This record gives sequence, C-alpha cells and structure tokens, in this order.
Amino acid sequence: MQALDPFHLAFPVHDLEAARRFYGGLLGLPQGRCSETWIDFDLFGHQIVAHLNPAMNPAHLSPVDGHDVPVPHFGVVLEWDRFQDLARRLAEAGVEFVIPPHVRFAGQVGEQATMFFCDPSGNALEFKAFKDRGALFAVAPPS
Repeated sequence: MQALDPFHLAFPVHDLEAARRFYGGLLGLPQGRCSETWIDFDLFGHQIVAHLNPAMNPAHLSPVDGHDVPVPHFGVVLEWDRFQDLARRLAEAGVEFVIPPHVRFAGQVGEQATMFFCDPSGNALEFKAFKDRGALFAVAPPS
C-alpha cells in the first residue's frame, strides 16, 4: 500500500499576525518558512500556507521567489520523479501553465520543484516536489 502524500493548501488571510496567533498559537501548528506575505504551517503532516490578501479579493497574486502565485490554490506534494512525469505529461497535452515547472528556492532550505496551472473552471492548482521530503516544513536560518 502506498503512503499518503501530504497535501498543500494555500488560502487568503486578511491579517498574517492574526493567522499566526490562530494557527500557530491556538491550534498549536508548527510554523515553517514565512515572508512578509505568507506563512507555512504544518497541519498534521500537511502543508497549509496563509497568504496575505488584505482585501480578501476572490483572486489574488502573492509574490513567492520571483513569481506571482495565484491564491487560493491547492495541490499535492509528489515524489520528485512523479512530479517530473506529471509536468512532462501536462506539457505534452498542451496545458497552459500559470507558472511553468521550475525549481524554487534553488540552493536554499526548502528547495522544491513547482508548477501552477488551472482546471477548466479556473481553480489554480500547484503541484510540487522536494528532493529532500524532510525539507517540506524546514525553517530557513536567519539571515
């Protein structure tokens, strides 16, 4: 039986500090990487990401490692080879990528392959993979 892959869910919040208090404080979820516009949390082995969207607009772009990431979005963290196979299959099928497959945070804690595309209804999906799955919730050292 195959182990369940952890899911990844990004969602908008109007106040990052309120999200940090709720998810990290009240719910006790460990915090991972963060920036001025988003925070990763470990939801029982799954990765959820609160993205700042003060106006709570239905469609929002959040800057992450030089790309405008659509929020909300959801997806799955795949094994590295499964990610590469899926990316190739989608490209061959002519899928229009919102953000094409690439490596994010190259050479840093949390290095990952990622890609974004939409379903026929316009829902944004992100599929990602880590060569080191243990880095899924890794926290970068202070700079």
